[in-house]
Amino acid sequence: MTESRYDRRLFLRATAASGAALAIGGATAPAAQAAAPGAATAPAPAGAAGPAADAVQAAAVPGGFPDYRYVRTLLTPSKLKYNPTGEIIFPCIRGTAGRIANPLGRYYLYYGPHDAPGGICLAYGDSLEGPFTEYPANPLVANVWSPHYSVSHVASPHVMWNESAKEMWLYFHGENTTTRLARSKDGINFTYDKVVLTTSMLPAGSTETSYARVFPHELPARGAHYVMVFMLNNTTNHRDICWGWSADGRNWTFDQQPLVRHSDVGAVNIGGPHLVYRNNSTYVVYNKDKSSGGDLMITEVGNDFSKRSHLGVFYDSRSTAPENGRSASPSFGTDGGVPYMIYEAGERLAGSIAMARG
Repeated sequence: MTESRYDRRLFLRATAASGAALAIGGATAPAAQAAAPGAATAPAPAGAAGPAADAVQAAAVPGGFPDYRYVRTLLTPSKLKYNPTGEIIFPCIRGTAGRIANPLGRYYLYYGPHDAPGGICLAYGDSLEGPFTEYPANPLVANVWSPHYSVSHVASPHVMWNESAKEMWLYFHGENTTTRLARSKDGINFTYDKVVLTTSMLPAGSTETSYARVFPHELPARGAHYVMVFMLNNTTNHRDICWGWSADGRNWTFDQQPLVRHSDVGAVNIGGPHLVYRNNSTYVVYNKDKSSGGDLMITEVGNDFSKRSHLGVFYDSRSTAPENGRSASPSFGTDGGVPYMIYEAGERLAGSIAMARG
């Protein structure tokens, strides 16, 4: 950690007030906080970690956010029944209380392999600490769904609780050019809806529009109630974070300029974006590629997405297992007032799903 980075964290800690904690279910706008199940009201005590890791990560956290520290691995590919490729990515944690009748557990953890054939998978448990049990009939969604599509793979599940529809809405990609939507009352049996994003909706030369996450977020000036953040690649082969907005979560308008560019933060590629709300403002947390540091970064975009304040490292990846210098694709929630981060740990396509506690 350089002295300048450490000094910047001290400044952020001194100037940013603590806000409401992250909510299981994806709500980010101020109006969504009170209704979000499991929402915490203050940072909770930190979990156990080695002194050296604690010192590094404490220095890396912008003011008002928890000091997340790795606690344990939740899912490892080799221990899963459905394991076609020996890899899993992109966790998404969702609470079921008050949403699903007779759920398998208090929490549903969505994930899946990326490489062909991929598949949208589910594990369930009663605590964000684990353990999580693999759903025996994975995958919930496969790479062939007649008559809607037949692709090489489907991956990157993001499930949003849609309060108005009383449904779990699943956004996933397949191929890397296309993001789709499916809907479910029970979080297990999904009905196909439509394509919501393709490369044709972004500037010429776009080659990938994937790894999308969608959140309830009010943008009155745009008549929008939802925001999507996703990864964009183009012919330069440098990945950026882009965004869009929607009145209904199905039909979208996309900004033709990146929300965060890889060059803004000195990376070759950035991806795995997730919105968080704190300090009466909105932020996007995302990962750098391993060659660029492999850390989770944070940028303040403001509640109307007009701000671009790059705050640096949000979570400093450890060099030891299971992270091995790379953390990615975070999903956030609280349990009993304690904040948690569920994320990819390890080399891309050779890692596991891990849990950190704040």
